[in-house]
Amino acid sequence: MEAIKSVIFDWGGVLIEDPAPGLMQYCAKALRVSKEDYIKHRSKFADDFQKGLICEDTFWERICSELNVPKPKANSLWAEAFKAAYVPRDDVFSMAASLQKNGYRTAVLSNTEVPAMEYFHQLRYDMFDVLVFSCAEGVKKPGRKIYELTLEKLGSQPEQSVFIDDKPEYINGAKEIGINTVLFQSMDQLKNELAKLAIKID
Repeated sequence: MEAIKSVIFDWGGVLIEDPAPGLMQYCAKALRVSKEDYIKHRSKFADDFQKGLICEDTFWERICSELNVPKPKANSLWAEAFKAAYVPRDDVFSMAASLQKNGYRTAVLSNTEVPAMEYFHQLRYDMFDVLVFSCAEGVKKPGRKIYELTLEKLGSQPEQSVFIDDKPEYINGAKEIGINTVLFQSMDQLKNELAKLAIKID
């Protein structure tokens, strides 16, 4: 087996608790609609928002038109909601820092929207060499292009890389191009899986 040189982390669900439930609840409450109605109409426009094909203002315009409610007055409801739902897993961030210190190339690969990406930049995390956000690239997981782009930015071959995500469909997308993968369940499980790949953490 080829030695691992690069470790790629998903953001929501690995580096942080999955923000989606809190995000949906926050936005539905702000729009004064049921969570179910919000999720149903959001799904029509979420893909374009995550790919950066529409801006946040257009996203809300389209959703609110469908729901027949006024547009939110907040400057960025998505940023507000994301911050409210943001719960970092400090132990996973610490692991990324240790890996970087040990000479591994580290990356974040996330399907995310511009307001969330901007919040990530504000937090000034310095334990990642490469950041790949779907909204900045116009492509998203599990499409082949976003994995290839991440490898290109890392200067790493698929077999020299490992991708950590909590969603099986995104893990499968990485597997299809030959990247080693770990389906994240817990910190202990992650450590064990990386140890099997002879990755030095501490």
